[in-house]
Amino acid sequence: MQDIIDRLEMLRVGASLGGGQARIDAQHARGKLTARERLEALMDPGSFEEMDLFVEHNCTDFGMDENHIAGDGVVTGVGLIYGRRVFAFSQDFTVFGGSLSEANARKICKIMDMAMKVGSPVVGLNDSGGARIQEGVASLAGYAEVFQRNVLASGVIPQISAIMGPCAGGAVYSPALTDFIMMVKDTSYMFLTGPEVVKTVTHEDVSAEQLGGAVTHSTRSGVADFAYENDLVLLKQLRRLLAFLPSSNRDTPPRIDSGDDPKRRIYSLDNLVPNDPQRPYDMKELVAKVVDNGDFMEIQAGYAKNIIIGLARLDGRSVGIIANQPMVLAGCLDIASSIKAARFVRFCDCFHIPLITFVDVPGFLPGLQQELGGIIKHGAKLLFAYAEATVPKVTVITRKAYGGAYDVMSSKHLRGDLNYAWPNAEIAVMGPKGAAEIIFRNEIKASANPEAKLKEVTAAYAANFANPFIAARKGFIDDVIMPHDTRMRVIRGLQTLEGKQLSLPWKKHDNLPL
Repeated sequence: MQDIIDRLEMLRVGASLGGGQARIDAQHARGKLTARERLEALMDPGSFEEMDLFVEHNCTDFGMDENHIAGDGVVTGVGLIYGRRVFAFSQDFTVFGGSLSEANARKICKIMDMAMKVGSPVVGLNDSGGARIQEGVASLAGYAEVFQRNVLASGVIPQISAIMGPCAGGAVYSPALTDFIMMVKDTSYMFLTGPEVVKTVTHEDVSAEQLGGAVTHSTRSGVADFAYENDLVLLKQLRRLLAFLPSSNRDTPPRIDSGDDPKRRIYSLDNLVPNDPQRPYDMKELVAKVVDNGDFMEIQAGYAKNIIIGLARLDGRSVGIIANQPMVLAGCLDIASSIKAARFVRFCDCFHIPLITFVDVPGFLPGLQQELGGIIKHGAKLLFAYAEATVPKVTVITRKAYGGAYDVMSSKHLRGDLNYAWPNAEIAVMGPKGAAEIIFRNEIKASANPEAKLKEVTAAYAANFANPFIAARKGFIDDVIMPHDTRMRVIRGLQTLEGKQLSLPWKKHDNLPL
């Protein structure tokens, strides 16, 4: 018996070394942790249980029959994060470059199937050279098996991808199908075709960082939701992200005692919005002051900055925050911001996370580029997302809500549950000056002093629409609230809406305007 125990221990030690100490040292030299070190940092101490430690590939071509390493380039298993069960796989770049084989894919699929059965999140720590070339179509089939499970798990359990090394070709599509993508600056990359192929085909000279680095994808393409300085920071923030989320669509997000008074008034908000309607202000200041302890986890912070999205807590409850940002493009909605916000709204709706929307929007961004880019259809995605969402929806208009953008930003007409406005809010088809120029065009032209006449009629229009009371009289606004009461009123609204249920017409699925 002792011989068997000794052999088992030897096999475990061998498997834990992956591709060997030299390759582990090379991984560290690149500023990267190994697959197992990442899992140790991610999970609660001592909680990770590895599965399929002894799995090996079954390829016999190109000398692979003489090259077997236990685990076959991916570590899979289950552990705890803040005491809650989470399944994870971590690709081991020290073993065949972390490349995906048929056996490797089976390991990943096994934990994904188990996660869906029991209702737990799946985390993928990606560090792979892609499909294992020696296995040909078998490795491609393995990717497709993973993709299928990503699709089946979508909206059922949270799926988070951490890109912690290269991720190329078909390997990028599994992360793209998950809910969030995190990347590490300077050491992680995502692209369908690498720099060499791009140069051959298009004659463009680009670096891996320019083509698919963390900064590129978190600021220009919008593919990545987060970009961090190193592996450890990413893993810490991944734990933080999961703390906001439920384990599955059968659960509600965990509620904590934040210690922040739900009746706290914030008198500095009374002076947040400038008197000059043309002057911007930072909507992030409002968000930080309203949420519990100022703890706001912003998502896609570097991309489409004219809209802010992220997760926070109010009275200990997880909420999704969507807010126009007057500091960028005056808070206009454009193609990128509409897609960014729409995806986030749909994610929150999947997992019972209430939506809190702060509105200061002058409209959709005009211009030839936007129209040719399909702003009509892309803007409709955000409209569609809000309209289909059944979670509690609380909206606060802080300054202006003009035109179709008023409708889109979680208005009462899209089944907004509670819609509030600050006393200075303007809700209209357009701003007073522009509206007056159209409505009173003839009077202005006929006037002896057109400039004075324009001021007069603009003031008349503003008296009617540059306030929230017309909308309130029609029931489109539930109440006009003081800015300093915003936190208290939103929390009360969430309490009122707790247990909300909404019946929908039967359908196989909707047809989102993609």
